[in-house]
Amino acid sequence: MSDPSVTTQPSDSDYNAGSIGVLKGLEGVRKRPGMYIGDTDDGTGLHHLVFEVVDNSVDEHLAGHCNRIDVTIHVDNSVTVEDNGRGIPTDMHPIEKRPAAELVMTVLHAGGKFGGAGYKVSGGLHGVGVSAVNALSDWLKLEIRREGKVYYQEYARGIPVSEFKQTGVTDRRGTRVTFHPDTDIFKNVLEFSYDTLAQKLRELAYLNSGLMIAIRDERHDKYQEYKFEGGITTYVADLNANKTVVSEVVSLTGSYEGVDVEAALQWNDGYSELITCFTNTIKNRDGGTHLTGFRQAMTRTINTYAAEFKIVKDGKDSKATLSGEDLREGLTAVISVKCSDPKYSNQAKDKLVSSEVSTAVSNVVSEKLGQFLERNPRDAKAIIAKAQLAAKAREAARKAREMVQRKGALELTSLPGKLADCQERDPAKSELFIVEGESAGGSAKQGRDRGFQAILPLRGKILNVEKVRFDRMLGSQELTTLITALGTSVGTDKDPAKLRYHKIIIMTDADVDGSHIRTLLLTFFFRHFGELFENGNVYIAQPPLYKIKKGKHEQYLKNEGALEDYVVASVGREAVLTHKTGELTGDDLVALVRKVNHAVRMRQHLDKRGDGRILALFAEEGLTADDLRDRAKLERIEARVTGELGRRHPEMAAIEFDYQADGEHGGFFLRVPPGLFSVRRETFVNTELVRSSEFAELRRITEELRKAAPAPVALRHDDGEPRPIASFDELAVMVEEIGRKGLQIQRYKGLGEMNAEQLWETTMDPTKRNLLRVKVEEMEEADRIFTKLMGDLVEPRREFIEENALNVRNLDV
Repeated sequence: MSDPSVTTQPSDSDYNAGSIGVLKGLEGVRKRPGMYIGDTDDGTGLHHLVFEVVDNSVDEHLAGHCNRIDVTIHVDNSVTVEDNGRGIPTDMHPIEKRPAAELVMTVLHAGGKFGGAGYKVSGGLHGVGVSAVNALSDWLKLEIRREGKVYYQEYARGIPVSEFKQTGVTDRRGTRVTFHPDTDIFKNVLEFSYDTLAQKLRELAYLNSGLMIAIRDERHDKYQEYKFEGGITTYVADLNANKTVVSEVVSLTGSYEGVDVEAALQWNDGYSELITCFTNTIKNRDGGTHLTGFRQAMTRTINTYAAEFKIVKDGKDSKATLSGEDLREGLTAVISVKCSDPKYSNQAKDKLVSSEVSTAVSNVVSEKLGQFLERNPRDAKAIIAKAQLAAKAREAARKAREMVQRKGALELTSLPGKLADCQERDPAKSELFIVEGESAGGSAKQGRDRGFQAILPLRGKILNVEKVRFDRMLGSQELTTLITALGTSVGTDKDPAKLRYHKIIIMTDADVDGSHIRTLLLTFFFRHFGELFENGNVYIAQPPLYKIKKGKHEQYLKNEGALEDYVVASVGREAVLTHKTGELTGDDLVALVRKVNHAVRMRQHLDKRGDGRILALFAEEGLTADDLRDRAKLERIEARVTGELGRRHPEMAAIEFDYQADGEHGGFFLRVPPGLFSVRRETFVNTELVRSSEFAELRRITEELRKAAPAPVALRHDDGEPRPIASFDELAVMVEEIGRKGLQIQRYKGLGEMNAEQLWETTMDPTKRNLLRVKVEEMEEADRIFTKLMGDLVEPRREFIEENALNVRNLDV
């Protein structure tokens, strides 16, 4: 499918320093970051940093100059975005007398989106993006390959800390930006979510036919590539992949008064509506004028067709006009518009407010959908029949709801008997624990603080609402009990303002049945109370994972990290580390051991780049990018590494490094082929390695460890003989051995294993407990998962289990 936005393709010579317009500097970005990238506390702004850089690469694709983007999350939570576009212009700006690339990185509103020569259609908002990313990063590295040359510059909090200079020559082109978010700016959520980034990049690949986008997570060894030639038609087909469809995918494309409109829609036999909107490839979570125009046009066009061909008539059980709500039941649609100078409700671009877009979408959808219906009468009748069935079901649900209400089951004056309510009447201070079974309910009722904690035990597994219509759901005793407890009613009568508890906590066992009940409850909330996720009302209780016992002392630990901390802390209490200038005990020893464990993890990450034994030693020797350009110094470092390799690994004593010239960065790089000298895999010691986050982190930690505990080092435990330590790796092994000695570790399985007092102390006490708040960041992905796991089709569920079975840990059956 051709991209309607690519109407002209400026040549490389048209995109230069003169294309960069400058409006003002970076003042205020660090003081008011929310104005530029969104909330800095909940993770929204953090991930928006990546999207702003990616948007620039997508703009290059839209201009016809880029077909691949690579995004990498590094182990230190820095991110690299690299494309094969033209590269940011590097010549001197005619007015500012500074390199154009430096202006783009350091001046707000400096970009190629203000002049006609740069970009016709842009996803980035007014050139704010990359300079704001620079300002909000504690460091950023820029590398440009353009017109046969390589350029490099480093920044700290938006300020250049190195000269913008050419480092070498190349036959490649593109821009590479690596940045680390400033922890002085971003709070609470400090780590990038692979799933959040992957979902966004997947969307961009759908919206840009032929563009390859890859994401790699070096922290968890994940990698995925996205490329879709079918565009949003493929997108809709994939969203409905695990559902029974009613029609083929309807593709609607056209232009109206300078606005390019593309829409794809398909109906399935489900009961939920899923419409996703984009403007210039930017997702608009709250829709906007394009969604309004689409809905109006679709409802009007289908009703016009139904009336013209007398498919729908007034009758006892039906009306001549189908409502928009009924027509949208089971509809999956993607709307993508491209226009110049779009207007949004906020900087995060959640809602499009450009009024002219509504008219454009309405005109294109009316014309193209009308043509589709006339040319495909079988699909048209199926779509209309689906809407008629929805109308009948809606009426049946209304009658069922009235019946239940007449019985008083949904009235707040008639709370269910099994609910142990709390005394607090302020919903903001009240909690509802939904527990599994009467037994766990009894312990929870005894252990709770009845002042603000209510307990609702549910008997058995609730109804799977993914497979039933609304009227049948209301016939479920357990679900009507839950709806009554919530106090909001449900369906068209639902009033979220009447929610009786602002914390709804799902508390089930950590076994298969508990997981199933939890999933059924989440499915129910997702399909009928989606606003609970939006408002942050739904939580999952996290009972401790381990129970440990040493002598008479017993303790619960919430996860593996807490277990590691306990082991290290116990060594700190019982051992002494001696070194050349003194000794370390207590908290000082614990801090050192934690750094050692972190160093071990960094070495494991280096193993993915080559033979980690070799690379780690170069890091320990403090190798830098400048050292690679100094042959004599590099040879001295290499000689020390070779000697240490022979000492630690005798089979590698005869290792030889092949020196090769590095044209792109100047200087040299070292290579060792696999198989020779017991080398596990082909290994390069080059600029890319030295600039990598794991190498730099290991280099930094090693320096700190040597200062804190200079050799020779020994560890003494319980007044025993000191045990010499030749390397910090040996120290890590020794600490694990000493810390686990005499320790009984039992994995905790369920709430039933605790009495009321233990349940309060570990799972219900607000000062000690660990809760997971459930958020729906991407509606499409959540819909896909719930459909796959809870829908009617068995095969997708089987494939999911087969693909993920080997990744399951700590499964209790």
